[in-house]
Amino acid sequence: MDFNFDDTTEDLRARLTTFMSEHVYPSESAFRADLDDLSDRWAWSRTPTMARLRDEARSQGLWNLFLPGTQGGAGLTNLQYAPLAEITGHSLTLAPPALNCAAPDTGNMEVLSMFGTAAQKEQWLSPLLAGDIRSAFAMTEPAVASSDATNIETSIERAGDDYVINGRKWWITGAMNPDAAVFIVMGKTDPGAARHRQQSQILVPRDADGVTVSRGMEVFGYDDRDHGGHAEIEFRDVRVPASNLIGAEGDGFAIAQARLGPGRIHHCMRSIGVAERAFDLTCQRASDRVAFGRPLAEQGVVRDWIAEARIRIEQLRLLVLKTAWLMDRVGNRGAHSEIQAIKIAAPKTVEWVLDKAIQVHGAAGLSQDLPLAAAFANIRTLRFADGPDEVHKNALAKAEIGRRRPAAATHAEEKTGA
Repeated sequence: MDFNFDDTTEDLRARLTTFMSEHVYPSESAFRADLDDLSDRWAWSRTPTMARLRDEARSQGLWNLFLPGTQGGAGLTNLQYAPLAEITGHSLTLAPPALNCAAPDTGNMEVLSMFGTAAQKEQWLSPLLAGDIRSAFAMTEPAVASSDATNIETSIERAGDDYVINGRKWWITGAMNPDAAVFIVMGKTDPGAARHRQQSQILVPRDADGVTVSRGMEVFGYDDRDHGGHAEIEFRDVRVPASNLIGAEGDGFAIAQARLGPGRIHHCMRSIGVAERAFDLTCQRASDRVAFGRPLAEQGVVRDWIAEARIRIEQLRLLVLKTAWLMDRVGNRGAHSEIQAIKIAAPKTVEWVLDKAIQVHGAAGLSQDLPLAAAFANIRTLRFADGPDEVHKNALAKAEIGRRRPAAATHAEEKTGA
C-alpha cells in the first residue's frame, strides 16, 4: 500500500495550493461583503467574487476535479482526488464551489453521469458541469426517521406518461439558492415491493407546478447562506414526465448508496482541510497570546492539545487515504466497512480539533471574526449527514462480528471433533 502521490496528483496539488494562496484566501473577506449586498440573500453563486474565482479556476484547468469519468471531469481516481479535496477544505465556503467541486452538486453529477439517460445528461448534467446551474438532493423528511432511507414516505406515482410526486422534505442542502434549478427527489414508487426496492429517484425542476421551497433551516443559528442554505420543500401533486425517472423503478436505494461512497471521501478529506486550518490558527494563537506571564505555547495543557491534534489528524488522513486506495481497487462495496469507519471518525476527530482551537482563542473563537465557530457548526452536522454515527457503528460492528463467525464455528468444530 503506497500513498506516495503520482506526478499528476503532485502537479495538481502544487497548482491548487498556488490558486488558494493567490486567489482564494485573499477573497474570503470580499465574498462575505458580497453576500451582504445580494438582493436575494441565498444567491451566493451570483456574487462577483465567486464568478471571478470560477473563471480563474476554469482558466487554470482546476475544474470538475472530483468527477472520475471522462464526461467533463478530470478523470482522477479517488486516491488522486483525495488530497485535492483536503486542500479545498482550508477554505470550505469558497474553494469547493470555485472549482465546481461542492456538494450536493458533486453527488448529483455523479448520479447523472452513472445512471442518467442521454436526454437527462444533456438537459441537466451538461449545465451542472459547466457551472451554469446548481442542484439539490431531496431525501430527508421531517415525519420519519430518515437515517433509514427505507422509511421515506414521499410518493412517486405513475400517471400515464407522467409521475406525480407528493411529500415533504427538509434539510435539503443548497435548495435555497435560486440557481438550484433541479432537485433529485427520492420517494416510493412501490410501497409493497421488497424493502430496498420500494424507492426511486426522479428529476424535478425547481419551477415545476406544486413545488414550494418554504423556508431555510438554521444550524446552531447559522443559515449557511454562503452555500445555499438547507431548505424545507413541499411537493404537492407535482407532475413531471416519466422520462425524468433516474434508472428504473426500484433503483433509488441502490443509486443512493452509489452516490454516498465517493461523497464520503470528499466530505472527509475536506474536513481534514478544515482541521488543518484550525490547527494552523491554534499554533499561531498559542505563540502570540500571553496569559499569566507567558505565551500559551508554553502552557502544558496547550502543548498537549497541539500534540494530540497533530496525531489525530495524521491518523484520520491515513485512514481516509487507505479507504480511497481500497475503493479504487475493489469498488465501493468492497471498501464498505472502511467507508463507514471514516464517516464515523472524521467528524468526531475534526470536531475535537476545532473545540481545542476555539478554547485556545478564547472569546474570539466563538465570534464571527474567525472561521472556527461556523466550522464547528458545519462539522457537527456531518455526524447526521449521510446517516448518524450510531447507525454506521452498528453496521460496522455487525460486519466485524459476521466476519469472525465462520472462523469461530470452525474452531468450535475442531475442539469438539465434529
